[in-house]
Formats: sequence, structure tokens, C-alpha cells
Amino acid sequence: MTKALQALLTGVFVTFILDFFIFLGLQKNYIDFYEIKVYYNVLFVDHQNIILFMFFSILTGFAIIYVKNLKISATFIFLLFIISLSTLYPNIGYALGEKMFMQKNVTLNDKKNFFVGDIYYEGREIITFYDYDLKKTILLKKKDLIR
Repeated sequence: MTKALQALLTGVFVTFILDFFIFLGLQKNYIDFYEIKVYYNVLFVDHQNIILFMFFSILTGFAIIYVKNLKISATFIFLLFIISLSTLYPNIGYALGEKMFMQKNVTLNDKKNFFVGDIYYEGREIITFYDYDLKKTILLKKKDLIR
């Protein structure tokens, strides 16, 4: 196995672990907060940014395999772990979830009604929506909405 391939595979493995904790924090502090019905695996797969994932895979793999100074590479990996674990802190996890998923002051229409409010989460088939008029969270089927 070449050193470059070893670096890439090591980076993918480490980045996968980092992503796991980021999405765990989102699940615990945003998805569970709004009682959104979505499985962790679907959340993880649907919102994975492949460009960022590959960038951090290459970066972490390079830091682990190619950097000769152990203190530098260990410090870098430790900082990435601290950043990814920070989403387990409720304020940070909620704020990141809000940035990633929430859309404020949106109008949605179906055949009979229009809804004004905030989209908490847009899933594959269902939109979790807070309606300003009803003052409660409702679930809307994407196939019924007129876009």
C-alpha cells in the first residue's frame, strides 16, 4: 500500500469518527429538542457534505502520516476532536443545527392552505414546520406542497 493511499484511508477513518460526533451533537441538541422524527443514519447520510468530508480526510491523513513532528500532528488532531465534540454542548449543537436546518419566515402552499412559519427540518418526505398562525409544530408532506 502506498503512503498516499494509507494517508487517505487513515484520514477517511478519522474524519468519519469526527463526523459521527458532530451529527450526534446535532441529533441530541437540535433534532431531539424539536422532537423531529428522523433516524440518525438518515440525518448523517442526507446532510453529509462530500467536499468537506474529503478535504478533512486528506488534511487529517496528511497530518497523521506525513507530518514527522508528533506534537504538531497530535495537537492538530486533538483540536479537530475538541471542535467536533463541542456540538455535544447544548448551545453549540443547537446553534449549528439551527444554521444547518432551520429556514425562518417561509411560506408553503398546498392545494387548500398556505402556511407561514419556520421550517425546523426538511427530510426526505416530511417537512417539520412551525406555523405562526397555529402556534404549533406541524408535519407537511413534501409531495402535497406546491413549489
